[in-house]
Amino acid sequence: MNDNKQLIVVDVSVLPDVFPKVIEVKKLMAQKGEKSLASACKRIGISRSAYYKYKGCVFPYEELFTRRIVNLYLLLNDSPGVLSSVLAFLHDLNANILTVNQGIPIDGAAAVNISLRLTGGSDDELNALNSIKNLDGVLEVKLLSAE
Repeated sequence: MNDNKQLIVVDVSVLPDVFPKVIEVKKLMAQKGEKSLASACKRIGISRSAYYKYKGCVFPYEELFTRRIVNLYLLLNDSPGVLSSVLAFLHDLNANILTVNQGIPIDGAAAVNISLRLTGGSDDELNALNSIKNLDGVLEVKLLSAE
């Protein structure tokens, strides 16, 4: 492949069967649906060589373009239920929480870093994250990055 990649969106109905099958094998392996790549390829009905040929070039549309990874820094009051209320708020936004790292509370406040995936792809979700600062016990919120 050359370095000048060009991406196109194509309806799966006009593609050769191998492309959706590669996606199925990738999904099966990621979700531990098979113990080996060979068995996953056999189950889906493609050769391992076809899988290896296309695995780095074939992705579901939503996987590449409609998901947004967000990293937040929060300073929370050291009180029961504060982190839980933040997580419930993120759940209500349909955010998929990837990581939560909380430091030991110092002087009654704990630093928390949360990485999450927003699946809607709209800026409204990103703006809604600012409402976290209105929750009881949330002292500070910083958006570190959003991809």
